[in-house]
Amino acid sequence: MTEIASVSLSRPLAEFSRELGQSFEEFGFAIVRDHGIPAELIARAEEDSKAFFALPEAVKLQYKIPGQAGARGYTPFGTERAKDAAVHDLKEFWHVGRTLEPGDPLAAFMPANVWPEELPDFRPTFEALFAAFEATGLRILQAIALHLGLERDFFAATVEKGNSVLRLLHYPPVPPEAEGAVRAAAHEDINTITLLLGAEEAGLELLDKGGRWRPVSPPPGALAVNIGDMLQRLTAHRLRSTTHRVVNPTGEAARRARYSMPFFLHFRSDFLIEPLQSCREGGVVEPTVTADEYLQQRLREINLA
Repeated sequence: MTEIASVSLSRPLAEFSRELGQSFEEFGFAIVRDHGIPAELIARAEEDSKAFFALPEAVKLQYKIPGQAGARGYTPFGTERAKDAAVHDLKEFWHVGRTLEPGDPLAAFMPANVWPEELPDFRPTFEALFAAFEATGLRILQAIALHLGLERDFFAATVEKGNSVLRLLHYPPVPPEAEGAVRAAAHEDINTITLLLGAEEAGLELLDKGGRWRPVSPPPGALAVNIGDMLQRLTAHRLRSTTHRVVNPTGEAARRARYSMPFFLHFRSDFLIEPLQSCREGGVVEPTVTADEYLQQRLREINLA
């Protein structure tokens, strides 16, 4: 495979699972079209996201929650730093997580959501978008399961009530003094799979096996989907969690803000990430760890814990 696959989720799973899986093995990325997330909902979410980031800094900082490592609410500009990076990323963001029923045992791993009082439509919009992302993610995981020779619904139990996060991202116009920093430094994602809306704006790049940076450029409305470290670990590195970055644009584009909405689909916090037997031969077998143990380890590495 020489190019990142671009598949339509409207087709039967068996028709595209091999193409999708091969793209994840070669590049760690694929483009997903016809994903089923309503265009009207996406437009509403984009408007609400921009409205939040346009609020005064003092208002946004009211939603920065001490002691939660940015798990919910607002994380200010210049906080997150990629693992081993010397400078902070040029972004600010908001996190929406799962809403659990009172008394749910998994609530110990997931803080409650907070919602900006200034934007009354914010909560219903992003709860709906969270659910839509999750449904699309489950369908992609079904295709991955078929590619791996597993039962179609193998992953359903592994991600049920998973510690997934919807991130609303704002990259402001690039300041002249930001030399040496980028919007998002080279990194790998921690989670199971990531579904990204907003990647049609130039800047997202992946590092291929030959050490070359390749642009990831989905058509408008499509998703860029990539494998995270947790799924790489589960598949003994058969599926690649690829290094990627968001580089600063030049010229007129540098004077524009960039917005995007990645959904980080996670395993259940108590799920044991143990390499699949079918992937062990010739693979990279790492020690068994729970999803939450691995998450906390990685959050410490990127300055969020």
